[in-house]
Amino acid sequence: MHQALNPASVRTPFGNYSHGALAPAGQRWILTSGQLAIRSDDSIPESVTEQTELIFANIAAILAEGAMTLADIVRINAFVTDRAYMREYMQVRDRVVGSPPPASTLVIVSGFTRPEFKVEIEVTAARDL
Repeated sequence: MHQALNPASVRTPFGNYSHGALAPAGQRWILTSGQLAIRSDDSIPESVTEQTELIFANIAAILAEGAMTLADIVRINAFVTDRAYMREYMQVRDRVVGSPPPASTLVIVSGFTRPEFKVEIEVTAARDL
């Protein structure tokens, strides 16, 4: 498990994340590509909540291939196409991440490869060998 790094000299995080995450020496790592909300049948959910849930489900499947789970995430980089989507994204994120919460960045972007996509997420996970 990673160690949360939240120094007293730095303002408390705005949400359920840590300013830094220290993975102990000797851990193995998985770094995912950015994941978009597209099902295996090429359909795309409409809502931000459904897109975020699908993305984290796909990330869970990728991590499982490497014998890890969502609890092993030490870093999340997320991108949304509208400030209005932040709350829905964060509600799902907060439901699925482990404790201590991972380091996290959320960026508002102008768009993705297709206009239907509203959220993209990439993660870094670490677990003992």
